[in-house]
Amino acid sequence: MISKKMQKALNKQVNAEMYSAYLYLAMSAYFDGQGLKGCAHWMRLQYDEEMVHGFKLYDFVLERGGIVTLEAIAKPEPVLESTLGVFKEVLEHERKVTGMINELVGLAMDEKDFATNSFLQWFVDEQVEEEASAEEIVQQLTMVGDSKNGLFLIDRQLGERQPGGSAESEA
Repeated sequence: MISKKMQKALNKQVNAEMYSAYLYLAMSAYFDGQGLKGCAHWMRLQYDEEMVHGFKLYDFVLERGGIVTLEAIAKPEPVLESTLGVFKEVLEHERKVTGMINELVGLAMDEKDFATNSFLQWFVDEQVEEEASAEEIVQQLTMVGDSKNGLFLIDRQLGERQPGGSAESEA
């Protein structure tokens, strides 16, 4: 059985993952409107991933005998000023999520909830990949600067991302 404190924290993370999905969907729509179909595709796959993350947590709470409590998902207000700006926001958002996951791990350790701690290790590893992928894209976009040719090549590369693929090979 999961503790009420852990249950509440995991429910909060379900909401955070669903918010992340919604944020990436908004970013995908922005890129579609800019004609950057590869960037839009990459963000759409991020949306899919975040939904998977949310449901992993959702299912885990239920498997542990907990109650899932869904709250309203906040409206995302992404900074949609440039391709580089959007991906910098992605990187900052993933760093924030990493902090949230780390807090969950800390809580599981404090609660001596070894099952939840074990479960959360997948998310710890996932966040390493998420941050590395976003960082690589930010570095590439910074490197090409205002080059439309460079942006075209990066957009094309991001459009080749496959669902469920390793984040490290996506950028």
